[in-house]
Amino acid sequence: MGPDPASHLAALRAAGLYRRRRVVEQALPGARCVVGGREVLNFCSNDYLGLAQDPRVAEAMAAAARSLGAGSGASHLVTGHQRAHHALEEELAAFTGRERALLFSTGYMANLGVAAALAGRGDTVLEDRLNHASLLDAGLLCGARFSRFNHGDSDALERRLEPAGRGRKLVLTDGVFSMDGDLAPLPRYASACRRHRATLVVDDAHGLGVLGATGGGTVEHFGLGAVDVPVLVGTLGKAFGTFGAFVAGDRDLIDLLVQRARTYIYTTALPPAVAEATRAALGIVRTEPWRARRVLAHVTRFRDLARHAGLPLADSFTPIQPVLLGTPQAATAASEALLGRGFLVTAIRPPTVPEGGSRLRVTLCATHEDADVVGLVEALAEVLSEGSDPTLSPTADPPDVGEHVQGGQSGGA
Repeated sequence: MGPDPASHLAALRAAGLYRRRRVVEQALPGARCVVGGREVLNFCSNDYLGLAQDPRVAEAMAAAARSLGAGSGASHLVTGHQRAHHALEEELAAFTGRERALLFSTGYMANLGVAAALAGRGDTVLEDRLNHASLLDAGLLCGARFSRFNHGDSDALERRLEPAGRGRKLVLTDGVFSMDGDLAPLPRYASACRRHRATLVVDDAHGLGVLGATGGGTVEHFGLGAVDVPVLVGTLGKAFGTFGAFVAGDRDLIDLLVQRARTYIYTTALPPAVAEATRAALGIVRTEPWRARRVLAHVTRFRDLARHAGLPLADSFTPIQPVLLGTPQAATAASEALLGRGFLVTAIRPPTVPEGGSRLRVTLCATHEDADVVGLVEALAEVLSEGSDPTLSPTADPPDVGEHVQGGQSGGA
């Protein structure tokens, strides 16, 4: 039996790993929000394209809520599947270059549903070691033989696939890893899967809308198609600025999920107003490619300035820019010091990341200004240069970092 709750909480506090939720009192235009009664610049949101606050998206949701109501009222297979859902699924299929798409209420539910529908007893599920917690839980819970291979190591994947047996083989990976910001080597993973008759599932939550010539994500970035990545999972609460998730693939895959994905069958459908808001956001992604270009330009600017300032960056060219600090205490102290300077940046600690890998997770969005990025780097340089100052040690409970699962990464969305 594990420790009693009070002892466990005391141990978390002593280790600098205790989490608490920070209340955002108001979201404001221009990547700003109000925290503790004070306006700050938000550098930890996944709203990469700035669509969560876009008035066109908000108005689409409001108009749909006025005409269609606040909720769907039932699951998709009862009476919850409305015209707005169906239209969004068709548009997401076209956007991703797949035959069909299927809406799920969350990304977590999408990944659980896919794994349980496609694998079970006698089958094999293999996963990149740094996958998001929802992918790891999906592999663990589906009943198949489950193992992880070293991060980004296609040779290790190949070695695991060779003795996998006669059952179905499923390989699950993130497209963009949510805590490191690096990309899975999808061309090599796809080649290994083809050689061993395995199905590749890519959760591209942090790539869709941002990477690729048309926002098609990591798969488009690498020039891959539906044959290479037959199962594509995407979330709607990041670059698209709304809520929910989807799986895209061929007709047989989607039909199978409708029949067997328990997280689709036995849950209430998204509110139709959310579907209409997402349709508006998807239209903006298609017609305003400057948003993704602006985000990536901010990434280049941030990395150039940070390198010049000697900041300890990870190797990432995506909007996720980790600043590696090592200990939980250093990460939480830096986060609090930045908040005092008007910058909201989340501290990420174990078990979301490995021991010794605590960091600040900086994210860049289209709504940031060039001056915001410059100001953040200057503040980071000041805070880290003062890192040995005992006044930086947090005296109160450190800030919440969102979801965390032992051995897995989390987007904290």
